[in-house]
Amino acid sequence: MLKKILGKAVTTLAGRDDFAIPEHDSPLFADVDWDRLPRHVAVIMDGNGRWAKGQGMLRTAGHSAGVKTLKNILKTAIGLQLDALTVYAFSTENWKRPEAEVNFLMNLFSEYLKKELQEMHEDNVQIHFIGRLEGLPAALQKQMREAEELMKDNTGVKFNIAANYGGQDELIRAMQNIAVEVQNGKLSPEDIDEALLEDNLDTAGNLPVDLMIRTSGDMRLSNFLLWQAAYAEFYFTDVPWPEFSPECFVDAMKAFSHRDRRFGGLDNK
Repeated sequence: MLKKILGKAVTTLAGRDDFAIPEHDSPLFADVDWDRLPRHVAVIMDGNGRWAKGQGMLRTAGHSAGVKTLKNILKTAIGLQLDALTVYAFSTENWKRPEAEVNFLMNLFSEYLKKELQEMHEDNVQIHFIGRLEGLPAALQKQMREAEELMKDNTGVKFNIAANYGGQDELIRAMQNIAVEVQNGKLSPEDIDEALLEDNLDTAGNLPVDLMIRTSGDMRLSNFLLWQAAYAEFYFTDVPWPEFSPECFVDAMKAFSHRDRRFGGLDNK
């Protein structure tokens, strides 16, 4: 009983239920270089389970806490007027986890959409789901389609949620689509270029990833946005995702603004 009580208390502390979209002149954005912000930020939201175990809770409690963090980071991204925020919610490899945890995550996705859909719509968010979505539960797929339809005309942050997603799988699917067009005589091999491949990726219409953030200490890409992050800057932090605050997110923006991005060229200094 004590573990459950403590677990609820810690989970509550992991997120701010009253966090609102920060204004441009918010103290949170002090010293932000608005001219050198990334346009597309991707996040590998790592450390939920380890954080929960460290607090003496079940791994699922960490996922619940992580949802609060995600809401606050999205609102921060809106305040920063980012073009896109793409988050790694569930990978093609995550099916290897215990069945109970997978089922919990599927239900958590569903509850997240039910609870947050209208608020995201009011915040002018344009939501998209990327990955092999046909592998998800049918009811969840329906919710995803309905959410995308509701927010399709919104003009704010593009919020891409990667579910049943793998970067290698995405590239294979894109190449298969192109191969069918070539086979049907609609394309020739000479027509295949970077732009065509990008148009066949799940993220078609998005800018390339400028900044890739990974929480909780690991320093690897984990099969996430392999093509889109070709020239991304990377930001690694030991902070687990449930404790990754808006302040942490802004710190990553500030770090990015000091990077010298040469894209294979030489420093102009």
